Amino acid sequence: MEYVTLSNGVKMPMVGYGVYQVTPDECERCVQDALKVGYRSLDTAQSYYNEEQVGNAIQKSGVPRQEIFLTTKVWVEHYGYDAARASVLKSMEKLQTNYLDLVLLHQPFGDYYGAYRALEDLYNEGKLRAIGVSNFYPDRLVDLASFARIRPMINQVEIHPYHQQTESLVWMDKYHIQPEAWAPFGEGRGGLFSDPTLAAIGQKYGKSSAQVILRWHLQRGVVVIPKSTHKERMEQNLDIFDFTLSSEDMTAIEGLDKKQSAFFSHQDPHMVEWFVQLVEQRKAKQE
Repeated sequence: MEYVTLSNGVKMPMVGYGVYQVTPDECERCVQDALKVGYRSLDTAQSYYNEEQVGNAIQKSGVPRQEIFLTTKVWVEHYGYDAARASVLKSMEKLQTNYLDLVLLHQPFGDYYGAYRALEDLYNEGKLRAIGVSNFYPDRLVDLASFARIRPMINQVEIHPYHQQTESLVWMDKYHIQPEAWAPFGEGRGGLFSDPTLAAIGQKYGKSSAQVILRWHLQRGVVVIPKSTHKERMEQNLDIFDFTLSSEDMTAIEGLDKKQSAFFSHQDPHMVEWFVQLVEQRKAKQE
């Protein structure tokens, strides 16, 4: 495993296991499989509705808690100081732990300043080892990094060969914020896994296109959290430390950048309205 050292000195595995879209029915088994094959970083979120299953899997795995780098994210309906603080403590209960290695604000909407102040206080109290954000574009990231008491240590965003986020990475580097890819494969959209450039590079090293993509991320200094429900693929996603892409390979992959999201833009007002509606719907269900 390769590690990155965050701005506060905390070490984080470069490859973790993400449980986005892993159903509660499958999650406990998948996390146990991931820990068995060697993953020591797990990424979940309040909005995934599987924190309890992740916590159960950790307890049953036999892997000491201190060997696991555990991340969760605060959802928008819990923004604001009091709600965010309460939600993080609730997440800790569900995950059956008295501390979290990393907590992120999941989206750049609503009272994220109030929510971030809650993370700062929980960090200062020793309940969180690192804090950060997710889906923050450079303008909002620089704003928060400049005015918060504690600069975010991570920004988890969409990064893959078809959306390389080159400018965003420059800004993260300037403010010493570690980039992390929440969609390292772009979910295979646009035929990414069958891209001839990636396939040709993989053939040189006896690796799959997926393994080439993950290696490319690591060589750019980007943390990845690939998701799979298949144990064999989990193993393949870890089998990326025995080869190095050449500068020619990296240049070839650089040429694949389409410079646009494979999903959506957080700067699109229609998308912002969709998030607002989603938050309102979830609040209505809880009432």
